[in-house]
Amino acid sequence: MSLPIQRILTKLDDYLSRNDYEGAEKHLSYWVQEAKEDEIDVLCLHNELIGLYRKTGKKQQALEQVDIALKMVEQYGKEQMIDGATTYVNAATAYKAFGMAQLSVPLFEKARIIYEKNLPSTDPRIAGLYNNTALALVDLKEFDQAKKLYEKAIDILNDAPRGALEQAISYLNLATMHEVQYGLSQGEEYINECLEKASRLLDKHKDDTNGYYAFVCEKCATVFGYYGWVIYEKQLIKRYTAIYERD
Repeated sequence: MSLPIQRILTKLDDYLSRNDYEGAEKHLSYWVQEAKEDEIDVLCLHNELIGLYRKTGKKQQALEQVDIALKMVEQYGKEQMIDGATTYVNAATAYKAFGMAQLSVPLFEKARIIYEKNLPSTDPRIAGLYNNTALALVDLKEFDQAKKLYEKAIDILNDAPRGALEQAISYLNLATMHEVQYGLSQGEEYINECLEKASRLLDKHKDDTNGYYAFVCEKCATVFGYYGWVIYEKQLIKRYTAIYERD
């Protein structure tokens, strides 16, 4: 008997939209315990736990979930399937988040081969993969390759439903990378160009009231503040605070 996976994920989104990470963890942990050992959907739950523990900075728990999920990919014979690729991406993203970029890149590469073979070239999941791979490559000082991937991701996202928001994040990532590569003073002009593009993209959705927009604004606000865009940082804080308070 399959898990009510869509209902589970919808409830998870509700917890995350309210920044209720404790509730999200209890929710996922409950359903993991309810699942049978041969239940394919449980792989999805472990993937979600990887993301949750990464977001909350729980390294040990995140890496434990990575090990579990990667073993399940092999157990269920999903090494060449989309489900497997998604697990590779989540595992690699966790490795990168906890300072292990050298371990993440081979997993990103595995996922890339599967995604590019099985998904349309305009699929937002490919753009997300490129963005995450680029972040790891920046850690490894592979700047030229990272920039190419960011730019490819931006092109893919032109027609995606939330494409503008993801593009904004990509431009901020490019700004941060440019500072790492050239320094703040030398890279100032290019950095400001990226911030301008990102702000225009975020403003396209300024009337949105959903949790995802709040998450993106919260993620981007500190970057704008760091680069001296204090007024715009305050605008983003106001936007995401209003959404969280409403919920």
